[in-house]
Formats: sequence, structure tokens, C-alpha cells
Amino acid sequence: MNSPFATTLAGSLPKPRWLAEPEKLWAPWKLSGDELAEGKRDAVRLVVAMQEKAGIDVLSDGEQTRRHFVNGYMEKLEGIDFKNLKTVHIRNRYDANVPRVVGAVSRPAPVHEEDAKFLRSLTSRKIKFTLPGPMTMVDTLYDEHYGSREKLAMAFAEILNEEAKGLARAGVDVVQFDEPAFNVYFDEVRDWGVAALERARQGVTCKTAVHICYGYGIKANNDWKKTLGDEWRQYEQTFPLLAKSSIDQVSLECQNSHVPIELIAMLQGKDVLVGCIDVASNRVETPEDVAKVIRAAMKHVPAERIFPCTNCGMVPLSRDVAEAKLRALAAGAQLVRKEVTGAALAPA
Repeated sequence: MNSPFATTLAGSLPKPRWLAEPEKLWAPWKLSGDELAEGKRDAVRLVVAMQEKAGIDVLSDGEQTRRHFVNGYMEKLEGIDFKNLKTVHIRNRYDANVPRVVGAVSRPAPVHEEDAKFLRSLTSRKIKFTLPGPMTMVDTLYDEHYGSREKLAMAFAEILNEEAKGLARAGVDVVQFDEPAFNVYFDEVRDWGVAALERARQGVTCKTAVHICYGYGIKANNDWKKTLGDEWRQYEQTFPLLAKSSIDQVSLECQNSHVPIELIAMLQGKDVLVGCIDVASNRVETPEDVAKVIRAAMKHVPAERIFPCTNCGMVPLSRDVAEAKLRALAAGAQLVRKEVTGAALAPA
């Protein structure tokens, strides 16, 4: 019997202050050239050691090689102008200066394959690697070429598919597509969003996941959450569609949210990465806080399909807070693991 409640994280971890300004999204690099390349790898070494020491089971690179979870990928593609930006309203929440699609998008070379190989070389534990999802990529750009969000998403899906296949070949155990836009554009999710996600994972030989959250712990997202009322039921729109998809795992937000936990029952047959760590607060959860969320999830999802996780990425937090939260995540999972395995071993 495999050990239940394998822990993992949704995405980013804070970068060391010698690499980029801490507690800041889109922070520019402090190094350049060969020093930057070496600094990124040193940062990956640090976050791998942090996760292993904390007791995390499925490790990531904490997105140390990227300034941003979307642009860090797109800046390596052709057909996108990153110099002459355009202001757009992202996720129906805030304005941002974003790159422009000025021609057919293409991937001249693998983007993260070498990063994945390096991560694989650092640990014997399972590893995951995150990629932006097609819809979220579309929502972080100004399109001047395709004239259709769906057409652009499908073009990105084909590119992501080749990338994901390469990551699997590099030894990645889980490729995760980040789709926070799935919590906003429900008609598009139904009409073409899930289809684009399916195209991105087609033929990928490792497990695939999709991460859908309510965003980083930044003011624009926190203000938006205040408008959602006492119950956040956005997942009710997307979970039935994802349950019918070929995606293996769904990562979602639970801790300190107003998501009715019973909604995860809609994900029958999927692994559920249950967000047990609030990334919008500097308060460090106790192991019992984490265990409480896991126990609640067990009422709706089989224990072997629950993967305790963070709600979202933690790059806006301090490294000390993030590390303490990871320790709490692992300790909380261990509490419930002992309860479950103890009960399994007890005489009838």
C-alpha cells in the first residue's frame, strides 16, 4: 500500500534576495549572463533542500528560473513582442502591461527541459514541473494576430504539448498546467478551455495536473475575493468538466477560503491536490490546521487520492514564512497518515 497524503506545492517559492527582490511578483533579476544562469541553479538547489528538509514528498523547482509563471515561459517563444507592451485588464481584476502577439506563435527550442533535467539530478524523490495553461497564457497577452482567443489558445496548447512531452522524457513525474483563468471565464472553459487543456496533455507519458486557484496573495486578488460572498462556488462550474477529462490531478484552494469542501466530490476518479496552506497570509498554519482540511476532504475523496498542497504559489512571501508553512504541511499530513494507517492496522 502506498503511503497516503503525499505532499506537494502548487508552484513558486520565494527567491533568495541575491537573485531577485524578495516578496515581489515580477521582480527583475539582480544578476546577468553566466552569473544569472549559475544563480538560478543555486536557487533551485536551495529550494530542493528546503522542501526535502521540510518533508515534502513531490518536489518542484519553486519556479526559481522564471520571473513569472506565465511570462517566464512565453518570453522564450516567437511571435510575441515583449518590448512594446499593451495595458490590458487581466482576469477581470487588475490592469497590467502585457506583451503583444504580433505573429504566429512558435517554440524555436525546448524552454524548460534542461531545468527539469537539473531538478531531476538533485533528488531521488518524485518531481513536478509547472507550465502556464493555454487559457491563462491567452489572458496574459494582447492579441494582434489571431483575432480569436480560442485559436490562440489552441496554438499555445500545441506548443505546451511538445514541452510537456519533453519534460516527461527528462524524468518529471507530474506536469502541471496552471489555469487560474478557469475560475473567471466559465463560458470559455466550457466552449474551448478544457479542449485546449486536453490538447496540451495529449500523449504526455507522465501524470498531468491542472491548478485552479484564486490567485497569489496580492491586493488585487484579495480585494476580488471580498466580492465573492460567503461561498466561493466557482469550482462548481469547472469540476464536472474536468472530471470527464483525461487530466489526472486537479489542484485547488481550500485553507482559509470560502470554497465548500463538498465540491471536490465532483472530481470523482481524479487525484485531488487539496490546498491546505493559505498563501495570502503570513500566519503559519499549525499541523492541526492542515490535518483539519485533510480530514474534511476525506469525507468526499478517497484518502489515496488526496495530495495535501499549498493553495497557490508562495513567491510573495518571505522565505522563512514559506519554509515554516512547508513544515506545517508535511507535519499535518503525517498526523492524518498515522490516523489512517493506524486504523488500517488495528484489529477488527
